[in-house]
Amino acid sequence: MPAAQTNFAHHWMPFTNNRLFRETPQMFARAEGVHYVTPEGDTILDGSSGLFCTPAGHGRREIADAVHAQLMTLDYTPHFQRGAPISFTLAERLAEILPEGLDRVFFASSGSEAVDSAMKICLTYHRARGEGQRSRFVSRNWGYHGVNLGGTSLAGMVNNRREFSGVTCDVVHMRHTWTEEQRYTCGQPETGAELADDLEEICRTFGADTIAGVFVEPIAGSIGTIVPPKGYLERLRAIADKYGLLLIFDEVITGFGRTGSAFAGQEFSVTPDVMTMAKALTNGAVPMSAVATTAKIQDAIFAAAGEADRPELFHGYTYSAHPVACAAALATLDVYRDEKLFDRARDLSPRFLDLIFGLRNLPQVVDLRGYGMMAGIQLAPADKPGLKGSLVQRALFDAGLHVKATGDALIVAPAFVATDGELEQMTDILRRVLGRAELH
Repeated sequence: MPAAQTNFAHHWMPFTNNRLFRETPQMFARAEGVHYVTPEGDTILDGSSGLFCTPAGHGRREIADAVHAQLMTLDYTPHFQRGAPISFTLAERLAEILPEGLDRVFFASSGSEAVDSAMKICLTYHRARGEGQRSRFVSRNWGYHGVNLGGTSLAGMVNNRREFSGVTCDVVHMRHTWTEEQRYTCGQPETGAELADDLEEICRTFGADTIAGVFVEPIAGSIGTIVPPKGYLERLRAIADKYGLLLIFDEVITGFGRTGSAFAGQEFSVTPDVMTMAKALTNGAVPMSAVATTAKIQDAIFAAAGEADRPELFHGYTYSAHPVACAAALATLDVYRDEKLFDRARDLSPRFLDLIFGLRNLPQVVDLRGYGMMAGIQLAPADKPGLKGSLVQRALFDAGLHVKATGDALIVAPAFVATDGELEQMTDILRRVLGRAELH
């Protein structure tokens, strides 16, 4: 149905200026490979893998067939006191590619749910060990960890917290890791590792024995691809170990090959105690997320429950380990393996980043950052924060390119199946739009 014939009144869209959208809607009707198609038949290059969800490209027949077969075999089963073999198979498959030691998997349906689940697991773990006073978390400014109440508390992006401060949890924020001297850095910055010492200072100020864990995105994605300085994550790991904190990596964006390794923890040689994942877990086909922990964490929680006939963890969702989502994830893992897409992402990265950093001197660009198959383009701000990002995102759509914008930053994260020519087309459109002296 063409946009002009669509009734927009009833759908309240998320993270959207609904009034502006209704005036000038930008819609997708179909997708294949690295392209969307509008209801009017115009082709739009997908420069951000949807929302970082589809590294294998859109319209994968293998995943669709697996979903259909599962729907006709076992469409739904509760996982409260019941199970299905497919979820155990998926957990085992994930354990094969997860960072070493992270081999206990709890399933949910979104990145936000995964983050809240991880927080509850951390709290339950400390309580099981007799340290129930560890109820505070540490996060970072500019961080994004979903929009449930736990993730909202962890959030370091002010607009995501502003209207919900009365219902948030006890979280203390470290500084973000971007500095002026890092401007136009490709890869990990050489400076800034000392910013990890914020965690030690927080431990001294609030008492390390009150802190359950520290949440970080290995690469801060939603704010515009803030890459960790060399030594920064290693320093966080050391401080967490020193004070008995759990280190949690939010890999909802960076997971499943985005950095060239299966997970960013492996790419940066730092293993967390807990890790969240979502998005690319099913190539975006069906909502699904997961939390991975060590056996040590699960064993402590199970041991504390003793012999009582009760759940060890009083937490879960109606759609935890949904069999159709499990089927989509298993098919997705097969595609990643059979087409060696993580290796392809690593091989594509130098060319992709070279193209992105070729945008350096354009009028609308004030910084470029990137690692693997993700990059951030910081825009020259307008008179109001976020206005330039909104203007540019819409102008890019009109020019034939979809990218994610947060505030005045663009996040470019193409599918790993993109060809060199398609990457060039994406950056050509970026160059034309960002080369304009004025945007209205």
